[in-house]
Amino acid sequence: MMSTYRAWLVMFPALLTTLPRATPQVHNGLSRRELLDQILKKSTYDPRIPPDYERDEPTNVTLQIHILSFDSINEGSMDYSINIYLREKWTDSRLAFMNYTKSDWLELDTRMLDHVWVPDVYFQNEKKAAFHNVTVPNRLIHLYRNGTVNYSLRLSMTLSCHMFLARYPMDSQSCPIIIQSYTYTTDNVVFAWSPYNPITTNTNMELPQFNFQKYEIVDCRDVYEKRFACIMANFKLKRDMGYFILQVYVPSVLIVILSWISFWIDIGAVPARISLGVLTVLTMTTQSSGAQSSLPRVSYVKAIDVWMSICLFFVFTALLEYAYVNVQSRRAQNHPERFKTKKPDMSKLPPSESDNEITTKVRKSFLAARQLDKYSRWIFPVAFIVFNIMYWCIYLHVE
Repeated sequence: MMSTYRAWLVMFPALLTTLPRATPQVHNGLSRRELLDQILKKSTYDPRIPPDYERDEPTNVTLQIHILSFDSINEGSMDYSINIYLREKWTDSRLAFMNYTKSDWLELDTRMLDHVWVPDVYFQNEKKAAFHNVTVPNRLIHLYRNGTVNYSLRLSMTLSCHMFLARYPMDSQSCPIIIQSYTYTTDNVVFAWSPYNPITTNTNMELPQFNFQKYEIVDCRDVYEKRFACIMANFKLKRDMGYFILQVYVPSVLIVILSWISFWIDIGAVPARISLGVLTVLTMTTQSSGAQSSLPRVSYVKAIDVWMSICLFFVFTALLEYAYVNVQSRRAQNHPERFKTKKPDMSKLPPSESDNEITTKVRKSFLAARQLDKYSRWIFPVAFIVFNIMYWCIYLHVE
């Protein structure tokens, strides 16, 4: 038994020398141009099929996005525009050049892209998009020794974003970017976010009305097309209130306060009080229309609707208050004997009313009109302050 074992030990190296060996391709003596010509030969490389297509294995593609700018966020059309670098990375063993020592990677011209397989990436929620071609197509592709491919391109896109505006303009929005495979199912191509900084932004990136808070990455294969690769990122955006405070809330508060000046004007100054009331109502209506002009006609009530409606209610109620006061004062003025001490002409008075009854009704009507103005000077401001406390507490602190 021991003699047989020793015989195998002696014969085994000899047997190994007789077996065929897979000798790696030698690339050392080639220039970069000759190397590209060799690894991209049509006889050995077919850019029409994925790298692992023949082995019935999916090609793993990792993606990364660098955000250059958020150009606009439009509530009316419910979309947003974005300018990005899209970077894709995968391994294609057919492009490996392990024995080449002159360079760790090869940089391909954009005209060589048609000779290399690239993933069929598309954006599911894209409305319109454009490549950047000034002064040359903004795309690059790098090949590494082990066959890893880095592909990057610059895109400007308008993407749909369903917005819920019930808390507008104190709302937060979540706008997605959905990346899918258009042709290949998950049997051939699988997408995944890069494990290192999948989404990056410019340090000086600013949005006109929003603050970029964070992003969330999601595997959306079970949400949209289950058979196709799908990854998604949600951008969390918080609306900045500065513009609306200066352009909407402060002017509307001043208009409401302006309508209260009517309570301090004498009852007899009819043109002044009517003009002031009508002016504040029309101004409030115009401002409300301007605030709503850029918003879609949704069926639910927004925070800005509540504010504008209540402000309009206050200025309109102030106008109605003077209408009531004016009626009461005119009733008193219609009695010519209301303040005279001499006895009124009894023939002109109803037979059922005595002098004292008439005088009492006249004085009560006139005093009631003045008293209502005095009460309104305090009731309207207090009611408006109570409304403000409730409004800001509900929309700022209650989710």
